Amino acid sequence: MDVILRQDIEKVGLRGEVVNVARGYARNYLLPRGLAEEATPAKVSELRKREEQRARHEAQSFDQAREMADALNETELRFEVKSGPTGALFGSVTPTDIVDEIWRVKKIRVDRRKVGIDNIKRIGRHTVPIELFTDVDVEVKTLVVPEGGELPPPEPEAEPEAAPEGQTPEGSAAEEAPIEAAAEPEATEE
Repeated sequence: MDVILRQDIEKVGLRGEVVNVARGYARNYLLPRGLAEEATPAKVSELRKREEQRARHEAQSFDQAREMADALNETELRFEVKSGPTGALFGSVTPTDIVDEIWRVKKIRVDRRKVGIDNIKRIGRHTVPIELFTDVDVEVKTLVVPEGGELPPPEPEAEPEAAPEGQTPEGSAAEEAPIEAAAEPEATEE
């Protein structure tokens, strides 16, 4: 039975796709839960028209794609999601969610198939590669934070701290020398 998916369903398809599934799976699971609708010729035709309109909003030239890339380089997407205490998400952030957020924030249409990342399943900072046009790629910064919470601040780059005069910073070569000497195997006479 052909159905049009209303949401992304793992191992079945992405939202807006027409997929063929078992009749029982459609009648007993997808349709009652509102995850899909029956694919009638009229609905399939309407879906194709919407996809053509979306294609018109996507980048149509190299210069236009560069302008979009510049706008997206400055963008940081934020998703508040339910997660467990270990940082694993209850669900995931999908490519469809990413392109919907880009549209909501910047009004730039991106095809979800051009998003170069699978589902994000952990909280944290992520960079999402997106191909806007031939030879025009952009990496969009994405924050996935727990609902009602904040991410810890990014860890600073490891830079040696300036020590006060007369003191050596922790982990200096003077402190490490005895450890290195002890680690070397001693020569034994035979």
